Amino acid sequence: MADIREAFATATRRALAAGYEAIEVHCAHGYLLHQFLSPLSNTRNDEYGGDLAGRMRFPLEIVRAVREAWPENLPLFVRISAVDGADGGWEMSDSVAYARECQKLGVDVMDCSSGGIGGSATGSKRVPRGYGFQIPYAAQIRRELGMKSMAVGLIIGPQQAEAALAAGDADLIAVGREGMNNPNWPLHARAVLEPGTTEEVFGCWPPQHGWWMEKRGAVMNALGTPPA
Repeated sequence: MADIREAFATATRRALAAGYEAIEVHCAHGYLLHQFLSPLSNTRNDEYGGDLAGRMRFPLEIVRAVREAWPENLPLFVRISAVDGADGGWEMSDSVAYARECQKLGVDVMDCSSGGIGGSATGSKRVPRGYGFQIPYAAQIRRELGMKSMAVGLIIGPQQAEAALAAGDADLIAVGREGMNNPNWPLHARAVLEPGTTEEVFGCWPPQHGWWMEKRGAVMNALGTPPA
């Protein structure tokens, strides 16, 4: 366990040397640190198991080691499965308690997903899927702790993402598989939320693309609505 703690710290230092400006400790989706947190997987009878404090102990040791290796002025995220979505599993009240301890250690943002213990990551049969179905987890962390949170989970459109931010449900929105479906999602979202001239819309695109997209946009504006 000491070797694992040092491995996390060493990875943090490598990330800093490589030029990263934000990092995240993954405590979700059935990976090692989630296995310590969840009572469904942690059956230890030493100080790293048993009650909530015991199950949180090793993940918090990792978070502390990472924070100590990471500059104070750069943000540290922690990703959690806010609920296991299974009988006797990790619940939202546990996530609030864990986030509170992470906050004391200098964690800046809690990234709130769900599931992954004995089932699908990012959800379970007890967690009905719907657009933005995990936003309430981020909202509760933010509301109860005054801590920054990040919302994930079937956030598809820019208006949907903006609505969650405007409602105060989260400080950040993470887009995963929708970004795989459309790698230019952030650029399209900006065009929707900050409409402007063709030059303004495509001025933020990578130069290799933006130059041609600007010309394409001008042609499409002149031609009007494309045929169905």
